[in-house]
Amino acid sequence: MELKQEMASLLKTSPNAVKKRLLHQIGLSLYNTSHGFHEEEVKKKLEQFPGGSIDLQKENNGIGILTLNNPSKMNAFSGVMMLQLLEKVIELENWTEGKGLIIRGAKNTFSSGSDLNAVKALGTPEDGMAVCMFMQNTLTRFMRLPLISVALVQGRALGGGAEVTTACDFRLMTTESEIRFVHKEMGIIPSWGGATRLVEIIGGRQALKVLSGALKLDSEKALNIGMVDDILPSSDETECLKEAQEWLQQFIKGPPEVIRALKKSVSSCKELCLEEALQRERDILGTVWGGPANLEAVARKGKFNK
Repeated sequence: MELKQEMASLLKTSPNAVKKRLLHQIGLSLYNTSHGFHEEEVKKKLEQFPGGSIDLQKENNGIGILTLNNPSKMNAFSGVMMLQLLEKVIELENWTEGKGLIIRGAKNTFSSGSDLNAVKALGTPEDGMAVCMFMQNTLTRFMRLPLISVALVQGRALGGGAEVTTACDFRLMTTESEIRFVHKEMGIIPSWGGATRLVEIIGGRQALKVLSGALKLDSEKALNIGMVDDILPSSDETECLKEAQEWLQQFIKGPPEVIRALKKSVSSCKELCLEEALQRERDILGTVWGGPANLEAVARKGKFNK
């Protein structure tokens, strides 16, 4: 609601001011001190739990590869990895040449969620809610990136790992992979925004089944309920990444400014009411209409030709 009110106030200002400020909404966080969230304090706590890394590779074709790298613990998120994820998201927010993003896990598995060492040490409700707000902030910023994103699920995506997949625009699995929201078995509910996003992806009835049953979603079941978009034929780590890049390419062909504008337009619809979303679509259009890609396409007179 606070975000929607802020967007509404933006839309009452002058068109040029709206355009400039809307383009910087990407880095907006959900929680701040008014919600009792003190980011620096949370960061200090998370720094106490090292291990693993979040690695980012930005390809010349406009695709970023974000790798969850903690294979000795099935790529579980340590506190330091949570901090690094935010750092990489901020870096991606400023990558103006980017068009697409693939997030995957190292060594043929996606992620088993939170590192239990951190979970045990941060055992109070206050600690839990603080980490919840931190990760919801990070994954919401991830979701708002002007990049078309794909979660490449090899092996298992469990708990928080399953939640991370829901922050992507698309999900791909291999024939041997599995997604499972195991939170009920841990006596909690999803805390990184996964339940909210899951309902949006597969609907309330299916989401309730998946969460309350802690269902093991193999690739066929996940495809049938709309959780994933495709099943890749290869299970080899290198070949699977290549297939995922080829799959993503079909959606990111074209100039970066156009692809990024399309993603921003779709993202706004998820968070704004109809009138505000339409107005934002108008303002985003103003950033590409009459631009180089538009003028070139009009000059070719090839509107319906590939």
